[in-house]
Amino acid sequence: MWKKGLLLVGGWLCALSAWAVDVNKATAQELVEIKGIGQATAQRIVEERAKEPFKDWGDFIRRVKGVGQAKAQQLSEAGLTVGEAAYAPAAATATPAAAKEAQAPAQTTPAPKADAAKAEKQPSTK
Repeated sequence: MWKKGLLLVGGWLCALSAWAVDVNKATAQELVEIKGIGQATAQRIVEERAKEPFKDWGDFIRRVKGVGQAKAQQLSEAGLTVGEAAYAPAAATATPAAAKEAQAPAQTTPAPKADAAKAEKQPSTK
């Protein structure tokens, strides 16, 4: 009984991996077969990919006009992958600028002017 179950799960996993289409490897025709991608979008994807392969879903969303987070989720559910990775909203929204801001130290605020005025009124001890 267990052997049949394992064979069924193994076959399902093989079918699932064969079903996925990597955006960096697919032809325009293969892209059109993904639900939600038409000829125009497939052409934009191929043109952008020719410049440089897509690094991740965030890169894909930034470079392909007409693809946002919701569309990326839909395409991923239909079998599209970027570098064999399915869409993960948190990973796609992180940008290098946001990462820099998160790592930047907090800026100190200057002392209030009232404190500076008090310092001027005190006699010097020279």
